[in-house]
Amino acid sequence: MKKRVRGAKLLLSVGTAVTLAIGMLAAGPAAYAASPTSVGLGTADSFAVLAGTGITNTGATTITGDVGSYANPAETGFGTVVLHGTNHAGDAVTQEAKSALGTAYDAASGKGPVTLTTHLLGGQTLVGGVYNAGGFTLDLTGTLTLDGQNDAASVWIFQATSDLIVAGSVKLINGASPCNVFWQVTSSATLGSDSTFAGTILALQSITMANGVTVNGRALARNGNVTLIGDTITNTCSIAPV
Repeated sequence: MKKRVRGAKLLLSVGTAVTLAIGMLAAGPAAYAASPTSVGLGTADSFAVLAGTGITNTGATTITGDVGSYANPAETGFGTVVLHGTNHAGDAVTQEAKSALGTAYDAASGKGPVTLTTHLLGGQTLVGGVYNAGGFTLDLTGTLTLDGQNDAASVWIFQATSDLIVAGSVKLINGASPCNVFWQVTSSATLGSDSTFAGTILALQSITMANGVTVNGRALARNGNVTLIGDTITNTCSIAPV
């Protein structure tokens, strides 16, 4: 009888261990894929384009959202800009937004835990998380797919410790939202002709867009300028539902 009891206990123990192991394996990927909390933009939230040393435009550009620049409020080429928002130039609203941008930039750069990824983003499919390619320039040539895994709260934060170079597109699937994608760029961001981009760029220096770029998000340059050439920037994240 004692042997049977010991055997039953052993089987129970083994069964429990297997169950726990299976549970840990099941929980592992979910924990790894858990996305970080979002980056609060404060008073910069309504801006589609925000700069530190001015905004330069050439050709027919459409901007949905607010615009402004501070400390240098210079804006050139706005005669061909179709603006669905408020041009704050260098007013008090812009100044507050610039302060909020600095806070958001620092918050994004400090987010973790960090997943190291190749600096070549094209061809990858990534779930929510914080991604950092070390000291390399982030290069998006081809298509980067962001998979929301049917979770509207999924957040992506890309920490570019150098520049961000885009010559491709960002594709959002399974509930991924451009409002939850952030690009913290330690230097400058350059978006090539006809590229399609999603998310909020938080650049320490400048943001340059070539001809025909489409951005579903924001172009926010902390210290430098923003250059546009016949582009479309749409900040849908701050548009109130109708």
